[in-house]
This record gives sequence, structure tokens and C-alpha cells, in this order.
Amino acid sequence: MRMAQLPPIVKHNTTMKITKYTLALGFALLCLCGCKDIAHDGQTIQVQGATTYYGGTKQGKYDGYGVLSVGDSVVYAGEWRMGKRWGKGIGSDSTGRRIVGTWRADTLVSGTWRDSTGTYTGTLNRDGIADGHGTFVNRQELYQGEWSDGKRSGFGVAINAGKHLQLGEWKNNRFLGERIEYRADRIYGIDISRFQHEKGRKRYTINWKQMRIVNLGKLSRKRIAGTVDYPVSFCYIKSTEGTTVRNRYYRTDYAAARAHGIKCGAYHFFSTRTPGTKQAHHFLKYSKFRKGDLPPVLDVEPTCAQIRAMGGAEAMFRNVREWINVVKRATGARPILYISQSFVNRYLPLAPDLKRDYIVWIARYGEYKPDVRLAYWQLSPDGHVRGITPEVDINVFNGYRDEYEDFLQNECIK
Repeated sequence: MRMAQLPPIVKHNTTMKITKYTLALGFALLCLCGCKDIAHDGQTIQVQGATTYYGGTKQGKYDGYGVLSVGDSVVYAGEWRMGKRWGKGIGSDSTGRRIVGTWRADTLVSGTWRDSTGTYTGTLNRDGIADGHGTFVNRQELYQGEWSDGKRSGFGVAINAGKHLQLGEWKNNRFLGERIEYRADRIYGIDISRFQHEKGRKRYTINWKQMRIVNLGKLSRKRIAGTVDYPVSFCYIKSTEGTTVRNRYYRTDYAAARAHGIKCGAYHFFSTRTPGTKQAHHFLKYSKFRKGDLPPVLDVEPTCAQIRAMGGAEAMFRNVREWINVVKRATGARPILYISQSFVNRYLPLAPDLKRDYIVWIARYGEYKPDVRLAYWQLSPDGHVRGITPEVDINVFNGYRDEYEDFLQNECIK
């Protein structure tokens, strides 16, 4: 809160008109704070032009507790030290917003302000702007964390009226996400298709006995603790696509994964050219669903042109709902939607029921965890797994061991 240089003390013998508010506030501060115990020359009223000071002085300077007014407006009321605001006080910024705060050497350092947007409490810069660490709250949300020049920047946590939690890094009021540190105690998995068996004319077998994740890929920056040498805890295998395509390796990979104690599930690649109901029956006919298997997944990644060609987002989501409903009734498990970050941003808000009722598996190749109702995060498409020759999609479960066990208990095939 910038303020012009304080005027020098000028003593007047003439009677001055002081507003009732100024006198009342001054007397209240003097009585409440016990100014009788603070050394100063006395309690005086001093005026220069439109500026009035009422309070303690010492060696000709404002000292102790006092009220500084310009006209009928109180500029500052609180503690002073040798002519400078120093300690607890009440002031205002350039917009007229009242601040209850702490000053050091005439500079505001922390406090509380309230305006039409909400209430902030925390560290402030000299202009009364949130800077450092603080809490902001209104009827819609609460944020606690780091600020820079009035904007959320750094680590912080926000929760809104719908109890949606955002915990992680912020920049210029935009939530970037949680920056994960990859460690051995997280739950990792892979997803595979024919591309882990074929590359051009070459053909490969998977050595399930040797399988370990040994590299998380190089497409994005990652914070990794220790050496990457993680067990594969879960595996999704592509089963079908549209109403005609089948993965010739699905049944063999499914049997091998189960034989080696790896939790597995099937996914279907959504087509914009055929009805959702027919795609669901195709998936159910050629996929396996045994007790304890992971919930089925619908892989939805059409281009904008494909969505327009099928009649737009409304038509697409109608077919997605058809697939989900048929598969859910047949398996008893709630399907998961596999989607990209761009799909989340552009299309998912158009289907609030899906966003509300279904968890997602998202492909996002950045260093920050996605801000969605997340089951799995596909963090890279170029990882390396011992036992598999081509590159592999690497995924991490959204949680630790206890959350993973709860997920298996509540979401898997019964």
C-alpha cells in the first residue's frame, strides 16, 4: 500500500474540528492498547492542511498509538514507531479497500482485506496485493497457498462448493496440476495391442516372466526418485475396434497376464462410423470378463473432423452412452473412459453426466497430473518394459496401495 511521505508534526493552539469517528477510533485504540505503558511525549492533536494526527508522539514524531486522517477519511490507525507505521494497524489501499494488517518500517507486510470477490488473509506487498502465502475464501471456493502479485502462483490447494479438490502447482491463477514424483511405492501398469507384437515386418513375443518397467519415456520431463525398475501391477489389452476389428493377440495376452498374477482388463477402440450398441455387442462377444478383472474401458479419441462427420458432439456422446449402458448391464462393472486432455477440455463439458458419473483414464504427456476424476494416467507412450521389445504406453494409478485396493474391491468385475 503506497502512501505519500507523512507530513511533519505541526502543533496548533487553535481549536480544531475532528470528526466523531476519528476521535472515537483514536480513543478506542489508546484505551484498548494501553498506551499509558508506552513512552512518548503525550497524546496530542496535530494538523497540517487537511491532514490530522491524533495520538502519541516522541521526540516530535508519531509514536505509540495514533490515528492519521486526511479530511474525514482515516488513512491509518494503529501502532507507530518514530514517525513510521510499525506494528498492528488498520489502513486502506489505493482502491479504498480496508486492510487490517501488520506494518514494518512504514511498509505493509501482511494482513486481511475484504471486497466483493471475497476475503484474503496472508502476506501482502506494500500495495496491499496478495504476495507470498495466504488464504482466499468466498461462497464458491477456498484457496490456500502461494501468491505472486495478486495471482495464485506456486503450490496451493483449492476446493470449491462442489467439493472438487485441486492440489498442486499454479501459475498466474491457472491450475497446472500435481507434479508427481515417481517412486517405487506407486502403482504402475501398461496397455498393449498388436503393436507390442508387430513392427513393420518384424514379429515379437512377450516374455511375461521377465516383465518389469525400466524406463518411463523421454517425451516429457519427470521427477524420478531412485532407479526405475517397477513391477507391472496391471495391464489393459486391446480387444476390439468398431464392429469388425479384433486384436489377434488378445486371448493369448489375456491368459498370460492372468497366469503371471497381473491384473488385466479389456478395452474397445470407439469408432465414429457405427452405432454404439453394435460396437458394445462386438466387444462383449470377443472379450473375456472374469471375477477380479479390471473394469472395461472405452477408448474414445476421434478427431474433430470425425466428430463433425458423425453429426457432432451430441451424436458422439449418444453412441458413447449406448456402449456404456450395454457393457455395464452385461458385466456389472462401471466402464472407464479413456480420453485425451484435449478431449477433456473441448468435449467432456458437453456431457456433464459422463463427467460426473464416470472415472477416466487420461492420456496426457506432461509433468503435471491431470485435473479430472482420474483412475489412471497414461504418462508416456514411449516407455520401455523388460520382456517387450517395442515401446510401451506407461500408466500410473491415481493413488497408492490402499486406494488401489479399494479401487479393485469396488470397481472390478464381480
